[in-house]
Amino acid sequence: MQLISIQNYVFPETLEEAYDILKSKRNNTVLGGCAFLRMGSKNIGTAIDLSKINLNYIKECDETIDIGAMATFREIETSPILTKYFNGVLSESVKNIVGVQLRNSVTIGGTVYSKYGFSDLITALLSLDADVVLYKQGRISLEEFLQKDFEKDILTKIIIPKTNKKAVFKSIRNSNSDYAILNVAISKENTDFKIVVGARPQRAKIAKEASIYLGKSKLTSEDIEQTSSIAAKELNFGSNMRGSKEYREVICKVLVKRALMEVL
Repeated sequence: MQLISIQNYVFPETLEEAYDILKSKRNNTVLGGCAFLRMGSKNIGTAIDLSKINLNYIKECDETIDIGAMATFREIETSPILTKYFNGVLSESVKNIVGVQLRNSVTIGGTVYSKYGFSDLITALLSLDADVVLYKQGRISLEEFLQKDFEKDILTKIIIPKTNKKAVFKSIRNSNSDYAILNVAISKENTDFKIVVGARPQRAKIAKEASIYLGKSKLTSEDIEQTSSIAAKELNFGSNMRGSKEYREVICKVLVKRALMEVL
């Protein structure tokens, strides 16, 4: 039986206050949208709600697009800014996640900070060279953040370089609103490609060998076929209730090929 226990609930008004409370006790926890809170059992001393710190925004700046940690998936799905750039890949990546009610509560900060392996959004963000900004650690690349060991901090925003990247997101699911069996995002800018595969079911990861091979190729149908095979071989896959390791490896080739044909 999964059980969540919360002793205290606070609404700090500054990030400094929130961080001080977070660090004061080991079982103090920052809450995101709380949609996935019941996925495990947890004893929370003080639950820290960031809703009073004005982190709910999506801003277009001169060289970047900044997304506050409390922006919801529904806001990402419907944002005119995000639908305008990168072929709307971020909006596309979240639109089939369960239902509108859930997307109205799930936050980008909660999802990215938790490094969920099943996340569709993290896969799309990786393809766009996104950075995360943490209160204590500062700004680091999303790729580096996903590889780091867990360290208590507060994710404040996501920063995406404003480029001319074209991007495509693909996934396969048992049903339209289920979690993905596998997802793929591919971005292209000139001869620079980034192929990302997530829900392996491990965390999303860049298929670097495949990305480099494609960038140096002549982009023929044979090159696309070879790229999909390289991606499936260089990444690790696992099994869970949604699919086997072998099935995911086969599906990886198919989704990478489909995404490449579309982004080209």
